Amino acid sequence: MRYGKNVLVTGATSGIGLAVTQLYASLNYHVWGLSRSGTCDTPLSEQVHLFKVDVTNQESVEQGITHVWEEAIALTNEGIGIVIHCAGFGIGGAAEDTPLSTAYSQFETNYFGVLRVNQVLLPLMRTLKRSLVVVLGSIAGRISIPFQSHYSATKFALEAYIEALRIEGKQFGIRATIIEAGDTKTPFTAKREIALPPNSPYEKQAHLSIEKMAYDEQHGYSPSKVAKAILAISKKKSPPVRKPVGLSYALLMILKRVLPDRLAESVITTMYMKKK
Repeated sequence: MRYGKNVLVTGATSGIGLAVTQLYASLNYHVWGLSRSGTCDTPLSEQVHLFKVDVTNQESVEQGITHVWEEAIALTNEGIGIVIHCAGFGIGGAAEDTPLSTAYSQFETNYFGVLRVNQVLLPLMRTLKRSLVVVLGSIAGRISIPFQSHYSATKFALEAYIEALRIEGKQFGIRATIIEAGDTKTPFTAKREIALPPNSPYEKQAHLSIEKMAYDEQHGYSPSKVAKAILAISKKKSPPVRKPVGLSYALLMILKRVLPDRLAESVITTMYMKKK
């Protein structure tokens, strides 16, 4: 266990976060799982310790992280060596008329939620010889998806954040990676918020595009595939800056680097702007 035997997972009771929690626990890691409810409908092993923490609330994060760290020390004589950020949600709507309050909410969870947890946890992790930060990103953080622009923006922001954190934290033994997941079959699809104001001129096309997203996600790979990719990263001495999940998505990222922007835009338009 290169980064110790203790793992903290946000968004731990659903989707990819739950798959990550179950996988690490099955390998005898102690997993502290954070979620807004602090409960899980799926039976979990004794290696899992659930806490109710809202990553959009500073006080909740401070109290939760402090409690988790103290419990980890008491139980295992070491702190949290790995944090895996999986908390997040999606919104579907046009870039122009998505309400600002909805866009703010998207960033509060997907981006600032990561910052809140890290700003409390990283000072503690710096006391360790080595530690690892893993953020669940998305292919949409490299290729902006129409009618998912604000979600894409949060994931683009996390790409930049991780690049800087890696450089800054290296002197303290902190490693950081962003996992670029593609279409994955999880409850994320059903929980996507649709932000289309009444009489939006984009309504018809937005619904067609969001239906295409939902279809692709529900016919995508299992969240366990993403969990295994994260586990593999946590075994590396020098983890990569970013890791696309799945060969097809890795090839897509290579194409993104080499294709002219207009051609890449044309491909995305063909994928998501089809008419019935």
